[in-house]
Amino acid sequence: MDWLHWRDEFPILSRKIYLNSCSLGALGVRSQARVREFEQEWSTYGASAWYETWMRRLGELRMRVAVLLGGDATGLALAPSTSVALAAVASALDFRARPKVVVADLDFPTLAYQWMVRPGVEVVRVPSDDGATIDPARFADVVDERTALVATSHVFYSTGAIQELSTLATIAHDRGALLLVDAYQSAGQLPIDVSRDDVDILTTGPLKWLLGGPGLAYLYVRPELVPRLRPTVAGWFGARDQFAFDIEHFDFKEDARRFEMGTPSLPSVHYALGGQDVVDEIGVPAIRERNAALTERLVNGARAAGLRLRMAPEPEQRSAIVMVAIEDPAAAVAHMARRHIVVDSRPGHVRVSPHFYNTEDEIDRVLGELVAWSRP
Repeated sequence: MDWLHWRDEFPILSRKIYLNSCSLGALGVRSQARVREFEQEWSTYGASAWYETWMRRLGELRMRVAVLLGGDATGLALAPSTSVALAAVASALDFRARPKVVVADLDFPTLAYQWMVRPGVEVVRVPSDDGATIDPARFADVVDERTALVATSHVFYSTGAIQELSTLATIAHDRGALLLVDAYQSAGQLPIDVSRDDVDILTTGPLKWLLGGPGLAYLYVRPELVPRLRPTVAGWFGARDQFAFDIEHFDFKEDARRFEMGTPSLPSVHYALGGQDVVDEIGVPAIRERNAALTERLVNGARAAGLRLRMAPEPEQRSAIVMVAIEDPAAAVAHMARRHIVVDSRPGHVRVSPHFYNTEDEIDRVLGELVAWSRP
């Protein structure tokens, strides 16, 4: 793969060293072209564009994301955010016999907030023994016959550590619970196969590694599970015959689209399709291999320089999120921004997240800046 070829796809790379893909993927020219196409259709067809092209385009995105996740398109729904997707799922679960939801201490807060505000739901947080990973046995210790859901991350946003989904699925299912996975930090940088790993519910979106920007999220629900889940929130896109405009009767769609609410953000859909074009053309396995090489270059260089890292111990457990312990990380990020290097900070750490479009020279440059900052 000629990785340098792909740099022309992303205009920001001609001006900056962009190492913050775990916050926002770089905008590509294919996404820009997709949005221009949307604008042209809007100008050409007006409202009839819904029937001429846009409804079909929504179906295209659902299908392509389902393939990316290793699932069936009947299990894929679109949402404006992960929070909305989780709310729709939560509204369909019966917590009376099983009031417990198990999350991880290292999960992104959104994943816990949804259950914390639900009356009668008991949220149990699984601790990390090393501050970077969580032993699956810790989940097994707390998942029981009162557990409705194990809701946790594929990749922890704060450490980059990867969880083994099939193991978590076995722990949940052996006790009659469901497994819900937050894959926002993995889709697009790691291969995902919901069918192989027996995942019940998964949320993700195009914002980060899928290069599609904000305003959209994806919800996968195992097709066999969909009929059992009847949300208590609804919108017209979730109605079985949404164009009947029947205010007297309501039935949900029979597939995962029952979890969809209102009119989706079409610009976001087109940005996402442009990013999906790139990811599909390269292939996630190749992206994983490239990102792993860049990550290990950064990890090895940081270790050699004596920098402290918060990460999983083995390379195969690590994603392309590297947490470097730095004094005053916000100031360090601002310092690097003045040098046209874009990274991010989290408490106590500078977070560096390379993607396939980065180069070895860029990794070395940011490493040099981190070392210089840590040793004034």
